[in-house]
Amino acid sequence: MAFQFTDVNFQETAIDNQGVTVVDFWAEWCGPCRMIGPIIDQLSEELKGKVLVGKVDVDSNPNVSTKYGVRSIPTILILKNGEVVDKHVGVATKDALLAKINAQLS
Repeated sequence: MAFQFTDVNFQETAIDNQGVTVVDFWAEWCGPCRMIGPIIDQLSEELKGKVLVGKVDVDSNPNVSTKYGVRSIPTILILKNGEVVDKHVGVATKDALLAKINAQLS
């Protein structure tokens, strides 16, 4: 299960994380978000201990969403040492996301 980022914990869990963090901005009512949700959960399990993978519910956490200019969902940000190094908007395959993540791990 993917980590649940919130407006309250985002700074300490994502920004202050030294390493790679994947953040999926989503909403319950968003069809494409529900399509990519299981992929995010799979990546969370497969990359446990190497990458922090989590989700931000944009309806419940507007501050983080606004800070990163998220206007369309799903939006996936890849952070490395607290800095955004890659971004994907829309549905993506597991392989495509894994390629983006692995590029930051090397």
